[in-house]
Amino acid sequence: MAYDEKLAQRIREVLERRRGISEKKMFGGLAFLLNGHMACGVQGDDLMVRVGPDEYESALRKTGARPRTSQAARSKAWYMSARVGTGVRRA
Repeated sequence: MAYDEKLAQRIREVLERRRGISEKKMFGGLAFLLNGHMACGVQGDDLMVRVGPDEYESALRKTGARPRTSQAARSKAWYMSARVGTGVRRA
């Protein structure tokens, strides 16, 4: 599966000043890791974000957000956002 390179570039721009960020192709998309741990990524046209269990329910209330349909979603730590609703902001 290909991923949206423009969305990936937007994420790079947001994370460019953070230390410990790396990229890795995973899950048919592109993952952004913070100190070796996956923080977010792009799958197809979607933004995938790790928010953790405490912020999970609130994250799902955002426009375009939906649960990630994988083992990670069952842990209530990840959500997906349609590209139109990503609202990517500076970290």
